[in-house]
Amino acid sequence: MIYQLRIYEIFEANKLEFHARFRDHALRIMKSYEFDIVAAWEARSQERTEFLYVVRWPDEATMKSHWARFMADEEWQRIKQETAAVSGRLVGEIQERIMHEVEYSPRQWR
Repeated sequence: MIYQLRIYEIFEANKLEFHARFRDHALRIMKSYEFDIVAAWEARSQERTEFLYVVRWPDEATMKSHWARFMADEEWQRIKQETAAVSGRLVGEIQERIMHEVEYSPRQWR
């Protein structure tokens, strides 16, 4: 089992629109591609606001193939275009970490 941490820079001016798109569309479409989202957070520093979430995967090959299918999804592409046309760019920099659990990690994620 691996965990994928995704960190999105989001913008205060259209943060509500980002959350609506993720909550109402991305989560539903991701679920259809078997994304197992463990938790999601928002963090704010003086420099920027971030949206973070963790996805659980059986292995890296599955992660890569499911991400490719999600990103190519026609409905998701249409939704991204439509929301950008109305609200502007919703996501800035995206960071990713692939995390392998250590043997002494607390069991709350499993």
